[in-house]
Amino acid sequence: MYVLVACEESQRVCIEFRRLGHIAFSCDVQEQSGGHPEWHIKGDVLPLINGKCTFQTEDGVSHEQDGNWDMLIAFPPCTYLSNAGACRLYPQKGQINKERFEKGLKGKDFFLKFYHADCERIAIENPIPSTIYDMPKRSQIIQPYQFGDEYSKATCLWLKGLPELIPTKIVKPICSWVSAGSKDHKGNPRKNKGTKHCSSRIRSKTFPGIARAMAEQWGSGIINTKEAYQQKLDGFV
Repeated sequence: MYVLVACEESQRVCIEFRRLGHIAFSCDVQEQSGGHPEWHIKGDVLPLINGKCTFQTEDGVSHEQDGNWDMLIAFPPCTYLSNAGACRLYPQKGQINKERFEKGLKGKDFFLKFYHADCERIAIENPIPSTIYDMPKRSQIIQPYQFGDEYSKATCLWLKGLPELIPTKIVKPICSWVSAGSKDHKGNPRKNKGTKHCSSRIRSKTFPGIARAMAEQWGSGIINTKEAYQQKLDGFV
């Protein structure tokens, strides 16, 4: 399959699809950090999402995608859409931060470009969004600890033409991945303060277990139902 992984500089998903023999490319406005410039497109991804395009990877080689992509997986920025930022969207009770709200609307518009792309199989990843933006209904919520990584971080998936991801290895989370501060909404000390990672670039990287599950479950032939893939998993037990 020809796969475009949008807004991904870590290349974790791209690499997993390449490992299975697919022609996958990551694209981001940042340089890649996954070690494969030959698979990474640095620049605006929107002109590429519907296929029928030409592009250049970071190693300077030009490529042409004659038709549509077989699969589009997108990780659009969530800074202003995420429900985690609601405290900054409403700095005072009953009042809204208009500048932040406008940026959230632009974030939604960017998200919808992927949601309505001309591709049969689409997956979009984002945290739980703030209800004020009236986002499309999500398909499922997953956690890193369902795929072997020992952290909690509620992550939404919006899926078209793809089945829900099935947990591959459920482990006990040691803490949340994103720091939640030292106190909860009631002012009580938190027992689980999360990791100390402050960099949004680090916090936003796809967990290895989830990236692997995406490639293996969505890339090992086209699985149309959750039950069908469960039978496939059972065959390896």
